[in-house]
Amino acid sequence: MRILIADAIYSGEPSIERASCPAGFEVDARRGIVASDIPDVDWRSCDGIVMWQIMELTAATIAKLDKCRIIARAGVGFDGIDLDACARKGIPVCNCPDYGTTDVADHAIALYLGLVRGIAFFHEALRADIVNRWDWTAPPLIGRSRGRTFGVIGMGRIGTAAARRARGLDMPVLFYDPYVPDGQELALGFERTRRLEELLERADVVSLHSPLTDETRHLIDAAALTRMKPTAVVINTARGAIIDIDALHAALRDGRIAGAGIDVLPQEPPDPSHPLIEAFQKNEPWIAGRLLLTPHAAFYSEAGIRDLRRKPVETIVAYLTEGRLRNCVNADLLARYRPA
Repeated sequence: MRILIADAIYSGEPSIERASCPAGFEVDARRGIVASDIPDVDWRSCDGIVMWQIMELTAATIAKLDKCRIIARAGVGFDGIDLDACARKGIPVCNCPDYGTTDVADHAIALYLGLVRGIAFFHEALRADIVNRWDWTAPPLIGRSRGRTFGVIGMGRIGTAAARRARGLDMPVLFYDPYVPDGQELALGFERTRRLEELLERADVVSLHSPLTDETRHLIDAAALTRMKPTAVVINTARGAIIDIDALHAALRDGRIAGAGIDVLPQEPPDPSHPLIEAFQKNEPWIAGRLLLTPHAAFYSEAGIRDLRRKPVETIVAYLTEGRLRNCVNADLLARYRPA
């Protein structure tokens, strides 16, 4: 059986992937940014596919999958794969929800602390002038975390891990997630709200941990940002398009929110001419110390990458050899199109 790795992330031989397979499997990695970078013969001949972050899998490419029986995402998000087209061909799509849970949660908290403890601001100021900028009062957002309300949108694995870390900082936790079963808030010991608007109005930190769907695209828009406290910060380690970046620029510029810690953007790398990115790069006075950007790095650690290379392959092997399906994200669509 042949596993195709469709990838533009890492280079080198797929040694970890091959070591995760039993005898009778072969693994081939094909580099590319778009599906057309990979020859049709590779799409048509594979039994399973590992999809990495950048490449999208559209209906046109899925139509070429003559032998493929399963697709596994090397990552949590699956918005780049046409789930409906896969289900029509009877192909389950699985994600890898547990490879970087702690890394992303750590990163979300680090972005928050970097803002409210002025870490990045201090670092840049002292590098510029270590004598005359030796001023512990200079960061615009510096303050105490204890007692501030940490609001989580999306109480899945990562959202829960981030909330637990916030609790360790003596921060009350409030979450909004309409898909979490009743009673989960009791098991976790966090407060739940049934209304997004309430979370936005009450939280001192709004940390995003939702997948990107039609429902969550631009969930944080101008109206949502207006509901937030002027002293609040928003943290995004989920998907860039959950925040309307134009609205975020306006909210920061006009002082309607205090700050933002952003690991993901709608376009990556971002357009340097976008007003928010331009202001960030110039370190304009109104944005200094109020915006932290990282390059979609929340997931990354050497241990996390090893897991990310191993786990999707194990998911494919388990299904092709034993019929065991785990972390399937298009199960409802598969059921819809399954012949009666």
